[in-house]
Amino acid sequence: MKIMRNLALVLLLASGLAMPLLADESVTVVRAGHLIDTLAGRTLGPQTIIIRDGVIVDVGAKLAEPAGARVVDLSDYTVLPGLMDAHTHLTIDYGNQDPLAELAHTAAERAFSSIPNARAVLLAGFTTVRDLGSYRALVDVALRDAINRGDVIGPRMLVAGAYVTITGGAGAVTGFAADLKLPWDMHYGEANSPSEVRERIRTLVSQRVDVIKMFATGAILTHNSNPAAREATPEELQAGAEEAHNFGLKLAVHAHGTEGIKAAIRAGAASIEHGTLMDDEGRTLMVQHGTYLVPTLEVRECVGSNYPAEFVAKANHFLTVQLENFRKDVAAGVKIGFGTDIGVCAFGRNAREFNFMVQNGMTPMQAIMSATSADADLLGVADKLGSISKGKLADLIAVRGDPIVNVRLLEDVRFVMKQGTIYKQD
Repeated sequence: MKIMRNLALVLLLASGLAMPLLADESVTVVRAGHLIDTLAGRTLGPQTIIIRDGVIVDVGAKLAEPAGARVVDLSDYTVLPGLMDAHTHLTIDYGNQDPLAELAHTAAERAFSSIPNARAVLLAGFTTVRDLGSYRALVDVALRDAINRGDVIGPRMLVAGAYVTITGGAGAVTGFAADLKLPWDMHYGEANSPSEVRERIRTLVSQRVDVIKMFATGAILTHNSNPAAREATPEELQAGAEEAHNFGLKLAVHAHGTEGIKAAIRAGAASIEHGTLMDDEGRTLMVQHGTYLVPTLEVRECVGSNYPAEFVAKANHFLTVQLENFRKDVAAGVKIGFGTDIGVCAFGRNAREFNFMVQNGMTPMQAIMSATSADADLLGVADKLGSISKGKLADLIAVRGDPIVNVRLLEDVRFVMKQGTIYKQD
């Protein structure tokens, strides 16, 4: 048989016919019609992206394509890095936005119900998210690990594990009778002094979280909570920032109210989440400290019929000034990260945030960079993500048309690749 195979090979070569090449499944070539360079803030013409084992090994115009590579032809598309969302809640029940509804479900139910949420966000083009807490502690850790193992489909997740909040604070489940006792996982992040904050953070680190989330002020979507009110003290915020830093983690701080915002900046927060009532002094501090603002602008459009009336009233009262303040933040040169608070709005519609950003002072390129290179810097992953560059992970998306002309095209992503694996193709 070996002699016959060799004879067949000799005859084939002698006939002048080319031998069929075996495809190298570890190499993918992506032909991009246009490519958005999110480091330089410019759109390039046709580019070739060469990917091996999920990593970009080269990118440029007129590159030679490796023989036998899988070819993905996106010549009619604009290609961007996979988008990032720095403020998500993938384990929230979008269908019932009253936190008291958590008492009707087990943590296991919440974990399983989050699976379609993760899938929807990935297929919308968001390949990386920073998930900032769950009412049921550590459910987000379980979801992250399931995605990493390949058990379920979803974005790359950096998770907080639980909200670090004062007793009865903005990150707590409130509004129930005083003689009821919550299960352990609904007050896992409770802390009421600098020493308790440090203890909570150490415990969360032992559960392998990626980021720490604290509450400096009250919240709109919490019963009996005033968004303008101070909650964590400056000393508690300082302890949180120091302890997070000790473990190589960053601190994200929920803050609507003016004084809470400024206390969190001074304490060393990496980002202010929402920043609704930001004043000029706060903006100056943001610029001086290099603190990111993650504004979550679309939330104001989503607090409606499936929310308690108390939440709707607070949203109408407090969020009326948010867009005006955001315009001032942009003009002042505050660093802006992209985050949606998705879960408050329907999963998979994350990209609607771009239009709100552009309508209120950002250029389309600035908005796109906020969800790519800026978020990569905020999340501490700029060495791996945030741009289509040699040596970075192959997270790519594509849209038809030019999102610099019409940023709403990002609401209709046609191609999604995460670390070299294609999850969606037109």
